[in-house]
Amino acid sequence: MATRKVLLTVVGHVDHGKTSLLDKIRQTAVIRGEAGGITQAIGVSIIPIETIQKICGTLLDAMKGNLTVPGLLAIDTPGHAAFTSLRKRGGSLADIAILIVDINEGFKPQTIESIEILKANKVPFIVAANKVDLIHGWQYDKNKLLLQNIQALNSNIQGDFEKKMYELVGKFSELGLQSERFDRVEDYTKQIAIVPVSAETGQGIPEILMVLTGLAQKFLEKKLEIEETGNCKGTILEVKEEKGLGTTLDAIIYNGQLKVNDQLVIGGIDQPIVVKVRALLEPAELAEMREKKSKFKNVKEVAAATGVKISAPGLDGAISGMPIRSCSSKEEVEALKQEVQEEVGEIMVECDECVGVIVKADTIGGLEALRNLLQEKEIPVSSASLGDISKKDLSKLESLQEKDQFSAVILGFNIKVPEEIEELAKAKKLKIINHNVIYRTIEEYEEYREKLKRTIEVENLAKLVRPCKFAVLKGYTFRQSNPAIVGVEIEIGQIKTGDPIMNMQGKQITSAKSMQEGKDNISLAQQGKQMAMSMDGVTLGRQVEEGDFLYTDIPENDFKKLKELKKHLSKMEIEVLKEVAEIKRKDNPVWGVG
Repeated sequence: MATRKVLLTVVGHVDHGKTSLLDKIRQTAVIRGEAGGITQAIGVSIIPIETIQKICGTLLDAMKGNLTVPGLLAIDTPGHAAFTSLRKRGGSLADIAILIVDINEGFKPQTIESIEILKANKVPFIVAANKVDLIHGWQYDKNKLLLQNIQALNSNIQGDFEKKMYELVGKFSELGLQSERFDRVEDYTKQIAIVPVSAETGQGIPEILMVLTGLAQKFLEKKLEIEETGNCKGTILEVKEEKGLGTTLDAIIYNGQLKVNDQLVIGGIDQPIVVKVRALLEPAELAEMREKKSKFKNVKEVAAATGVKISAPGLDGAISGMPIRSCSSKEEVEALKQEVQEEVGEIMVECDECVGVIVKADTIGGLEALRNLLQEKEIPVSSASLGDISKKDLSKLESLQEKDQFSAVILGFNIKVPEEIEELAKAKKLKIINHNVIYRTIEEYEEYREKLKRTIEVENLAKLVRPCKFAVLKGYTFRQSNPAIVGVEIEIGQIKTGDPIMNMQGKQITSAKSMQEGKDNISLAQQGKQMAMSMDGVTLGRQVEEGDFLYTDIPENDFKKLKELKKHLSKMEIEVLKEVAEIKRKDNPVWGVG
C-alpha cells in the first residue's frame, strides 16, 4: 500500500478568488488567462509537498510540524458548476475542500450551493475568508505570521475584521454548521475552521496549507492509502478537442496505474465505451491542465493520485463525470463494462410508471448532485438523464400532468433548451426550470410548487359553498313568493347562485336562484354588496321576514374542506364558519368534526 496525494477541490462563488488563491500557491498566473478573470473550466494542478513546506516555512518551524502527506492534487472548479463532476462511486472524488468566501461580501448564491453539495457528499472543508487586504485600514507585514499581523492592527480595524468574521460564523450557524476562526477551534471534528487570507498578498496562505495538510494527515490517513500498482480507477473531468490529438479526456486517476496501450473502459449513457490508450500527458508540477500554454510530459504510465490528459481513438461519446477503468487484457473488459455501467445506473433513472419530476443535467456528477439535493427535500424523481431536453421528455411530461401536476416539471442543471423544444413546451403549457446553479433550480421549483398549490386550492375553494351571512332588507320586497324576490345586503363573506340558504336555526329554507344588481344579472355577490335575490320555495312573512339574517347552508363535507383551506378565508369568514358550526351542532354535536 502507498499514500497518495490529497485530492483537494476549491469551491465558492464566482469571483471570490478560487483561482487567485491557487495561483498564489503555485506562483503562477493562471487567472490572467481566463475570460474576464473568471474560471470557465475545471483545472487540475499537482502541488508537491516540497512546495507546501517551502510556503509554510517559519510557520512550520514555529509549530514544530511535520508534513507527511505526499502533496496535493488541487482541482479548481467553475463557480457555476461547483464540483459536480468530481465524483466516484460511493461519494465525492474530493478528499477535502477549501470554500472561498469574500470576507467583505459574505455568502452568495454559489457559496450556499457549494456548502449544500459539500454536506450532501460528506466532504470535510475549511474556509478561506479571502480579500482581508480590502478591509479598510488593513496593514500587512510580510515578515510576520497571520496572527501577528492581526494582533498588530489597531482596535477599530480589529473590530471591523472581527465583525466580518462573525458574520460568516452566523451564516454557517443558520445552515446548521458550527464554525470558528482556525486558532480558536476547539474540536476540528465539530467546528469548521475559518482562515483569513489574501490571495493578492499571500497573507494567510501558510496557515491555510498547515490546517489543510494537518487535517488530512490526522483524519484522512486510511482514505489516502491506495494500491500503487494494478488497474486504474478514475473520473473524467472534461472532454476536449486538442489540435493534433483529436478528442481527449482530462481525467483524475485516484487509484492504481494507467499505461499506454491499456484498454480503457468508460461509462456511457446507453452502453460503455471501450478504447485503447494511445498517449498519456501528465501536467508538470505546479502547471495547470486547462492552460493552453501548460507544459505536459508525454509519459508511458501514470499512478494515483494525478491529473492526466488521455488520447485515444473513439472518445466522441465520452461525458464529463463518467467513471473510467483500465485493464491490460481483453478478458477483464466485460467485468469492467458491467462495473462502470452499474455505477452510471445508480445515477440515471428511467421509470415510465413512476410519479416524480424529470431531471436533466450536462454531466453525470451534476445529475447526481441534483438528485441528492432533491432526495434531501423528499422530492420524487421519475427520470434522471443526461443531455438536452428531447421531445420524448416532453411526452413523458404530458403523461405526468394527468397523474400529478406537481411532478409535471423538467428540472435542468446547466443544460441547453433547444428553441424548438422551448416553443413546443410553451404551446403545450409544459413547465421547464433550468439554471446553472443547482439550488436555484430547486428553489424555483419549490416556488412553482407553492404557487401551483395555491392556484389549485383557490380553484377548489370556488367549487365550495363559502361562509356567508346576509340581511333581508326592510322595505325591499319585490315579490312575496313563486319565487320570492327581496333586497339583501351581504354582511360577511360571499354567496353565488345556487348556494343553499339556511335560517338562524340551521334549517335549510331555500337557495339563491338568481341575483340582480341594477339591471345586471350576477353570479357572485361579496361582502358589502346590495342586490335583489330570487328565492324559490319561500314566502315573505312566513319562512322569511324582512330584517332576518340568513346564512349559506354549508354542506358538512364542504365545511371540512373549508377548514383545510381557511388560510384563504378572511377573519370574518372564519367567524361566520364558526357560527354555522355552532348552529348545526345544536342538533348534531359532532357535525363537521373530523
